[in-house]
Amino acid sequence: MCTEKITEIRKLSQKYAYASLQMHETIARKAGFSATDHKYLGFFLQKGSLTAGELASLTGLTSGAVTGLINRFERKKLVKRVHDHHDGRKVIIEPDRTKIMALMTPFYQTFQQESENIIASFSEAEMEILKAYFLKALALTQETYNQFK
Repeated sequence: MCTEKITEIRKLSQKYAYASLQMHETIARKAGFSATDHKYLGFFLQKGSLTAGELASLTGLTSGAVTGLINRFERKKLVKRVHDHHDGRKVIIEPDRTKIMALMTPFYQTFQQESENIIASFSEAEMEILKAYFLKALALTQETYNQFK
């Protein structure tokens, strides 16, 4: 592939990343969060209940930072700490998915629908190319993250 096309795609990817950061930062502020807290709240929607250690592993945060994060979410009644029934020493952080979705859906509903419309506008073959790109880019990002953690 020609160097100009690679450069053009990389620049577009960078612009998308910056625009995404701006959008998420703005939405986070409107919802009463910092941008990072807003993104970490998404882990609970994706993964469900987690221990503090699991959340630390997923986010790369220290145990102290995770405690602060959980405290902030708990004050907003978005999560609660529950003792494990099998091991009383273990504390599970349970998200209130209904409250989280009620808070975040108004900000993302239109964006999600429009994003899905864009994806649906591609042919099956084009979607496979997009999928291949994102899988490879995700693997590279994870590999780079692992090198520095």
